[in-house]
Amino acid sequence: EAYMEYIVAFTGYFSAKARSLYISSALRNAGDQALEWHIVPRENPASDFPSDFELVHIRQASPSSLLTLEDHPYIKRVTPQRKVFRSLKYIPSPEPAAPCNATRGTQKWQSWQSSRPFRRTSLSLGSGFWHATGRHSSRRLLRAIPRQVAQILQADVLWQMGHTGSGVKVAVFDTGLSEKHPHFKNVKERTNWTNEKTLDDENRKKEIMINFLFCFSGLGHGTFVAGVIASMRECQGFAPDSELHIFRVFTNNQVSYTSWFLDAFNYAILKKIDVLNLSIGGPDFMDHPFVDKVWELTANKVIMVSAIGNDGPLYGTLNNPADQMDVIGVGGIDFEDNIARFSSRGMTTWELPGGYGRVKPDIVTYGSGVRGSGMKEGCRSLSGTSVASPVVAGAVTLLASTVLNRELVNPASMKQALIASARRLPGVNMFEQGHGKLDLIRAYQILNSYRPQASLSPSYIDLTECPYMWPYCSQPIYYGGMPTIVNVTILNGMGVTGRIVDKPIWQPYLPQNGDHIDVAVSYSPVLWPWAGYLAVSISVAKKAASWEGIAQGHVMVTVASPAENDSEVGGELTSTVKLPIKVKIVPTPPRSKRVLWDQYHNLRYPPGYFPRDNLRMKNDPLDWNGDHIHTNFRDMYQHLRSMGYFVEVLGAPITCFDASQYGTLLMVDSEEEYFPEEITKLRRDIDNGLSLIIFSDWYNTSVMRKVKFYDENTRQWWMPDTGGANVPALNDLISVWGMAFSDGLYEGDFTLADHDMYYASGCSIARFPEDGIVIAKNLKDQGLEVLKQETAVVEGVPILGLYQTPSDGGGRIALYGDSNCIDDSHRQKDCFWLLDALLQYTSYSMTPPSLSHSHSRVAPPTGTERPLPQRLEGNHLYRYSKVLEAHLGDPKPRPLPACPHLSWAKPQPVNETAPSNLWKHQKLLSVDLDKVALPNVRAYRPQVRPLSPGESGAWDIPGGIMPGHYNQEVGQTIPVFAFLGAMVVLSFFVVQLTKAKSKPKRRKPRIKRPTYLQQQQTTGKNPTV
Repeated sequence: EAYMEYIVAFTGYFSAKARSLYISSALRNAGDQALEWHIVPRENPASDFPSDFELVHIRQASPSSLLTLEDHPYIKRVTPQRKVFRSLKYIPSPEPAAPCNATRGTQKWQSWQSSRPFRRTSLSLGSGFWHATGRHSSRRLLRAIPRQVAQILQADVLWQMGHTGSGVKVAVFDTGLSEKHPHFKNVKERTNWTNEKTLDDENRKKEIMINFLFCFSGLGHGTFVAGVIASMRECQGFAPDSELHIFRVFTNNQVSYTSWFLDAFNYAILKKIDVLNLSIGGPDFMDHPFVDKVWELTANKVIMVSAIGNDGPLYGTLNNPADQMDVIGVGGIDFEDNIARFSSRGMTTWELPGGYGRVKPDIVTYGSGVRGSGMKEGCRSLSGTSVASPVVAGAVTLLASTVLNRELVNPASMKQALIASARRLPGVNMFEQGHGKLDLIRAYQILNSYRPQASLSPSYIDLTECPYMWPYCSQPIYYGGMPTIVNVTILNGMGVTGRIVDKPIWQPYLPQNGDHIDVAVSYSPVLWPWAGYLAVSISVAKKAASWEGIAQGHVMVTVASPAENDSEVGGELTSTVKLPIKVKIVPTPPRSKRVLWDQYHNLRYPPGYFPRDNLRMKNDPLDWNGDHIHTNFRDMYQHLRSMGYFVEVLGAPITCFDASQYGTLLMVDSEEEYFPEEITKLRRDIDNGLSLIIFSDWYNTSVMRKVKFYDENTRQWWMPDTGGANVPALNDLISVWGMAFSDGLYEGDFTLADHDMYYASGCSIARFPEDGIVIAKNLKDQGLEVLKQETAVVEGVPILGLYQTPSDGGGRIALYGDSNCIDDSHRQKDCFWLLDALLQYTSYSMTPPSLSHSHSRVAPPTGTERPLPQRLEGNHLYRYSKVLEAHLGDPKPRPLPACPHLSWAKPQPVNETAPSNLWKHQKLLSVDLDKVALPNVRAYRPQVRPLSPGESGAWDIPGGIMPGHYNQEVGQTIPVFAFLGAMVVLSFFVVQLTKAKSKPKRRKPRIKRPTYLQQQQTTGKNPTV
């Protein structure tokens, strides 16, 4: 049998000899004399220094051996070594083309290979891949004129002041860099962390491999990224005098291992790197060694900038590590300030199902058609968030070089400056743009008048502000509803560690009805590194059950950090921040209008292998978007809101909600098991009038074995823990009414009630009450195709059932065998009309005539033809389940957990009023932009070395005038001149009038504009800030 590699993480840094002794001692204690193992030698620049991990080859490692290793007092964790494939999605054609890992031609069903969501991938695209968001009627391709991104963001203003990145160490973790590239002046060190003996970013001719793993195009990605940050000529970078440290962490086949990253990260800490760019990402926020090491990096004052991901426009697609609080996560826009279609959207899904996600990305910047250094010379254009990331990393490097007191620059203070200065894009929500577009000059002004402090992201909660505060602004709150949770990030610029003093204080504004809401706050016990969370839960007070209006107040939070340079032992720095809150309250809607979404029983990757609901999506087989109404079911949520329904989320067991408040419980694509108490409660609730709609999905144990997953991370075959849905568990839930789903697997197009429909890897209804309504269609047997590569059409497949329960005042139940038509992930044709029809039935007992009188109506199936689906023998669902626990034999349910209990803050009312616009009143403390002078702005390009003979010193821009927005803004200064002229004439008459008076008054001095802005208006050739 094959060896497996494990990363053994230690509690501290030890020498190689000590690490070997600890591992030997631990494995001797395992008592397995036949155990074969050895430590894998790591030949890289970090091998001469102490390390906090070791890579161990173990043959036939038993769980007990691994547990014995973890029991050693100096061993923190043992995890499998992860192999990472990285796909550089560069398309040289100017027209959009199929991604390199797209499915072509007919598919052959076989064992799936490790795919994109399982790995950390490069986040670059071809320049043809960007798209506008569709909010603007006109789209113009702006690739015709090369764009110098550093000048567009006005880096030349800081260059003229003498700031060019000098003294700042910036690391590029990528594919390497050629030794004598003409664009770079100050490459301090090039290190190789791969198993290939080269430091260059090579362009080897290789045959393109399309096997759902990767494709290689010899892109020179590392060179491009380094050029955006620090190129000194042609395609100018932001910080040409910065100290470049090149870390080659990917092979020519775009392959890497977690252990390579861990060694390289340790070396970056050792070298006291200031800024680190990481243009890769993946959805696995549970890759503990990687995530822990990123925390350690930022704790050592390394400012990490990372790409947010290229999985847009779908929501819930954030990549790690950019989704971490301590990392600056960067999204992409085009040169018309539209969010790039490819840019991943929030929210974070770490916190589901019980909590709510954080706001990410942090900021956005240009990531479409950006020019950077070519592999050997010259320039080229690329797109992707891996392009936007080095734009911000270059800006951060340049900004750091402008601060005299470098002790003030840390991951928190830099992020505070970036998000406080960002320009908000109109018509774009916070999960698309974060805090807005990078503004280099405003960030410079803020950073150079910065005082260490705490701040919040977002800095206020306004549930009335649309579209920025979507989804919060999309639905008012009311008495009896599930608490609205806002997950705020605390940034602590005072120190790497901090704490919240006492408890946050809730102060409602009495003149603005603040006493109509209740607030509960939970928070990080320790803010580390540089950040923590502040979860604010908002509910409506009982006295406002029939009231409508706006309620406001604020939460006060005091953060304390140890004073590093304080002469007194135990000295602390403190910072108090205010979180304004504004909500819209409406009277509690009628029960029939309220829909409850079951989030608790949805599971996703990570950590388990939960397959996609559409088996055709073989290049993206993992279900990793959260299955939340604000992520991959966003369109469905928006549709339900437009139809007048109020949708709430249940993040706890079914035993934890009052069913008398709701008309319909909506269960979609559920993978989790059910507590026995939940099954009992749901049956009682439906007898008392609650209705239930279930959108199921495929489940077939033979197919699950067929689509087993070879995980290159652990080098093991993974078996799905469920199908698209956990049909055996759903059958347990609905069996009391004589209902069940089958293990059939079907797909195909059909028409229902004059609507075109597509069934994507759905199941059928195996059993249904005889007085129910059942709709059947002719579909392809996809299970037969997967298992035997044969094609067959099955007639009369029952796919939809409607049933009125017999009890007096009882609810109604609707079953449908496929969720793909309401899921934004890979949806072919939506069926929101069907959801409307089912809600009319469940909420108002109105049976749609188009269904009850349909020609496709058949007699309900009795379920006697074939056995009902059983759980896969030997499945590992208990490892990831909130319901099951390991047990000898079959897993058993855990004890039913207690329902979440919120501790409502005691209000401390104040007689204050808040401004109507909370956003414009937020800024960092002690920051005065007018105090930071800017120079006269003129075209400037720092010449960092003499040109070689024959080398062009000109910018690649016709006529020296910046393209795009800048030319448009020249004409916008004409009204300014007219206004100034009128003011001069008016001033003349005022002076004459004052002189004529008997007792002249002293004339008030007019507030002087900053020199920089005055010069702009007089020259008329330079862009505005």
